[in-house]
Amino acid sequence: MRPFVRFIVGATLGLAAVAVYLSVVGVTTVLDRATTLAPVVAVLVLGLVLAEGAADGIGVWASVRPLNGGISPPKSVQFAFAGDFFDTLSPAGPVTSEPIMARFFAVETDTSYSEALGVRGVAKYVKSGAQLLVSTLLVVALVLLGPTPPFLIYTLGGAVALLVVVGLLLVVIRGQLRGVVVAILAIPVGLVSSLYRSDPHDRADVAAAVDRFWMRAAAFRDAPGLVALIAVGGIVEQVLTAGALWLALGGIGAPVALLPIVAVIPLPQAASVVPVPASLGAYDVLLGAVLGLLTVASQADAAAAVFAVRTFSIGSALAVGGISTGFLRGWRP
Repeated sequence: MRPFVRFIVGATLGLAAVAVYLSVVGVTTVLDRATTLAPVVAVLVLGLVLAEGAADGIGVWASVRPLNGGISPPKSVQFAFAGDFFDTLSPAGPVTSEPIMARFFAVETDTSYSEALGVRGVAKYVKSGAQLLVSTLLVVALVLLGPTPPFLIYTLGGAVALLVVVGLLLVVIRGQLRGVVVAILAIPVGLVSSLYRSDPHDRADVAAAVDRFWMRAAAFRDAPGLVALIAVGGIVEQVLTAGALWLALGGIGAPVALLPIVAVIPLPQAASVVPVPASLGAYDVLLGAVLGLLTVASQADAAAAVFAVRTFSIGSALAVGGISTGFLRGWRP
């Protein structure tokens, strides 16, 4: 299926999911509440959304630092917004945006694609792990303080355990996994490279690229400070996104505590496995439903807040992210 067709199909399915969700909750009720945001509150929500996008630059800077000295902080913020742009517009959303961005990182740092993909893979892993760990600890605290749906502990705790197991397996069976990856990639890489190279990449080239990927990923064992900075950046993003939702809920007349929102922010990350641009539909439905269950806000209030914040976040990803992408170099001179 062509990328454009995948995008159209995915976006259509996502919009359909949002439409069904809103129809169940009440379209008129949700839209009426979302449009009651005062201009001052709307500006503050937009400011937090933009701040969250910029905060991703912390992890970008730390992750690419090993690549020939990395990039400057302002450039890292630009790359962060460009990543949001590809999250929104790439055919399979977040599933394909990072491989796309790896090309730009490789050109900017004058390194190889596999090296850039290696450091960014570590960044995504560490960021997700830090956010899920914070959420799990917060949910445990909420359970001790009062009634909280137990499925949240099982879901978040299970996700943390899964990340730990996957990480250990990658370390233990890296050698065997390398052979499997090379075998899987050798044929398609050879076929694709034959379309634009007189000497197509062979199995040895693929093996060398995989080795460069593992080398860059493993190098973070000697850079705990960078790993910690990536984790901190992820937590800052989590708090800023929660703050935007908290303000939106207060603005529509449904004030709630901030900590429960911080706790559930990483939960919809599971939606990123759905090949839909911006996880449209899956993310919105999951986050709105969980907010309605965990906080005192009604499902209509939660849906309205998510609708308002997502309008700003997708809009900024397209506008600011699009401009940021326009100034990136994807090919070497």
